[in-house]
Amino acid sequence: MDLDKTMFFKMEKNKDLDSKKLLKEVYEALVEKGYNPINQIVGYILSGDPTYITNHREARNKIRCIERDELLEKLVKYYIGLDEK
Repeated sequence: MDLDKTMFFKMEKNKDLDSKKLLKEVYEALVEKGYNPINQIVGYILSGDPTYITNHREARNKIRCIERDELLEKLVKYYIGLDEK
């Protein structure tokens, strides 16, 4: 093994990940716990702080599976009518 060479590590994104479904599940968990889900999700997206999301129904783990920048990109595309079908 040549120790002078840089090893590359590439992690493949889970193509089966349904971010819309996960976000809906997070939303529902927040509603069940009595939170304002829109405020909590926006707080998480802006800050990156997972404590904005409840652990109820593993919502915190689910939302962390979605990259925040990708989520923002999808939201902007949807809002201006460029959403991917």
